[in-house]
Amino acid sequence: MTLYQPFLDHAISYMESRLDLMSYPIPEGFESKTATVGKGKNEATVVTTSYAFQTPKLRQIRAAHVQGGKALQVLNFVIFPQLNYDLPFFGADLVTLPGGHLIALDMQPLFRNDLAYQAKYTEPILPMFSGHQEHLSWGGDFPEEAQQFFSPAFLWTRPQETSVVETRVFAAFKDYLQAYLDFVEQAEPVRDSQGLQDIEAAQLRYLRYRAEKDPARGMFKRFYGEEWTEEYIHGFLFDLERKLSSVN
Repeated sequence: MTLYQPFLDHAISYMESRLDLMSYPIPEGFESKTATVGKGKNEATVVTTSYAFQTPKLRQIRAAHVQGGKALQVLNFVIFPQLNYDLPFFGADLVTLPGGHLIALDMQPLFRNDLAYQAKYTEPILPMFSGHQEHLSWGGDFPEEAQQFFSPAFLWTRPQETSVVETRVFAAFKDYLQAYLDFVEQAEPVRDSQGLQDIEAAQLRYLRYRAEKDPARGMFKRFYGEEWTEEYIHGFLFDLERKLSSVN
């Protein structure tokens, strides 16, 4: 049971067809990690595999793929633009737990309340979002403090059927990724110093929030311990702060 492997395979092959992909360094010990959970008949192996790439316009393209049998399948796939582009983040959180599926897809804006920014990056994808939302109903409330980091095209759903994930969610994932790479293709570098400062501040604000509130933290701690988990979150998943401090 590897529900999200086709998503990951598609993302990598599609990006290879459109981008000049280069490998992005994955710190030692994070490429793959295995844990045994449960006992007796309930014993299961959980494998977490990491992937990372970069391009001239995209600072880090990375995926964390967790496979733990029918009760646990996770793909967290995020794209962070280089700091001299005003591109949004691409974010896909695809989670299957014993209680069901949790799906979040978005192009997360740097400047949510900027109307010009919305016109540039959100309005063009709203028809696509509406088309998918017809088949993937709203997943319900999510934390108010998180709302500033999501766009009006945030696709958040909790499908009951695995077949819906394999068809409708997969179709939405493909469309969002294609639309995002269209934005990347058209993106021009930002050159004014204030704009560059604003981009860095917005990226750091988002990464700090995500690192602090990472919903996978408890799961990873349970499987691999606190030290590995915190280093994985800060040293790989959300590593911008570390990268900037090593330069300055």
